[in-house]
Amino acid sequence: MDKINIEEKLSLFNDYWNPKIIGEINESYVKLAKLKGDFVWHTHENEDEMFYVLKGTLTMKFREKSVQLNEGECLVIPSGIEHMPVAEEEVHVMLIESKTTLNTGNVTSERTVKNLKQI
Repeated sequence: MDKINIEEKLSLFNDYWNPKIIGEINESYVKLAKLKGDFVWHTHENEDEMFYVLKGTLTMKFREKSVQLNEGECLVIPSGIEHMPVAEEEVHVMLIESKTTLNTGNVTSERTVKNLKQI
């Protein structure tokens, strides 16, 4: 049971759209990620996701609307909802997701990360 310094963990990587595991809670991972640009439209059929913005502004696009998240704000996306994160500038996020959650959900692309790194 050691404390986790979020800024220190974020300093360990620079790649975008590649979540890193920093802890586990029951059957979920706590992850950090850096985002920039548009991601892919995707759905998680069986998992909810929580995005908490640590730095920057994240836009979460849905087919019917968009939600802007600023620093200190979070959003829970229920399973089955199609979405696409967009970060005009670099954004740092904390994610809480089931251990089975694949970052690109039902879509396989060059951005799919199957083997997450723990930092």
